[in-house]
Amino acid sequence: MRIIYNMDKSAIDRTISSVKEILPKTLKTCLWLVRITVLVTLGVQFLEYFKILPWISNFLSPVFNLLGLPGEAALAYVTGYFVNNYSAIAVMSTLNLDVRTITILSVMVLCSHNMITETAVQKKTGSSAVRMVITRTLSAFVLGYVLNLIMPGAANTVHINIAAADPSLWAMLQLWFVKTLKLVILMTVLIFALSILQRLLSEFGVIRWLSKFMRPVLAVFGLPAKTSFLWIVANTLGLAYGAAVMIDETESGKITKQDVDLLNHHIGISHSNLEDVILLAYEKNYLSLWVENHIKQQNGFRKNKMSDYWQRAGRLHCRYICLKSEYQSCPL
Repeated sequence: MRIIYNMDKSAIDRTISSVKEILPKTLKTCLWLVRITVLVTLGVQFLEYFKILPWISNFLSPVFNLLGLPGEAALAYVTGYFVNNYSAIAVMSTLNLDVRTITILSVMVLCSHNMITETAVQKKTGSSAVRMVITRTLSAFVLGYVLNLIMPGAANTVHINIAAADPSLWAMLQLWFVKTLKLVILMTVLIFALSILQRLLSEFGVIRWLSKFMRPVLAVFGLPAKTSFLWIVANTLGLAYGAAVMIDETESGKITKQDVDLLNHHIGISHSNLEDVILLAYEKNYLSLWVENHIKQQNGFRKNKMSDYWQRAGRLHCRYICLKSEYQSCPL
């Protein structure tokens, strides 16, 4: 009985010690990441408010035409490129895009989004910022070009007409403050929770076991087994939320900068593969169902309970995207 008690006490002591050790580093990383996020979102908000983002998208329109995309798709890509996937989806919801266009555009946005913040994280772990930007941007356009070649012809066009008045500068700043505050709170909670989890898993040997289990999978990608936990974090939560863990693993010397650099080139174009992928896939499916219901209504079919359900689901989806995005024009 005393042996069990001593083991429990030892585990508790190790847990407390691990948490105390990781908190200062996590706080430092969190403040650094929050500062970047606030500055980037505010800057992009001003670019959008003063119509600079639409000007950039118009400049890129010829390039997007080469990819089989309408020029207006550039606005959604540019918004996601500087902010995040939620902002790109919010813009897509205001444009007249068909399902084929949304599919190609979604893949491009998944490859290169939130570029400033995520590149800062990768640079801090040892990778070249210029190389990461070039790699992710070129990958997005190459994939868009390939999809344009192999996907069948354009699908039916989806019309979503949005009439939104431009808010005043003060109203824009108030909206930005509320959204950014929610984002910072969520980011802080996830960063601290993930850092504590990582330290505890490392303290009790779980990461060593995880590395052995993931070795065959990572070998396919040419990645060392010791990057397994970071690979899982990046593919589930993304680069921004997993920043503290990645930086701590690198600075502590548990993973060499060469290994992290190799990992960054892999996860740079393939990360956050849960929520972001599901939301973008749902955006595409909802729009295709919207088109189907619209065609039926045009041909004299009465709306049924299922179409009502999908329209309600679509409205809830749009509201969720608007809350998560920094784009000020909202479809609902």
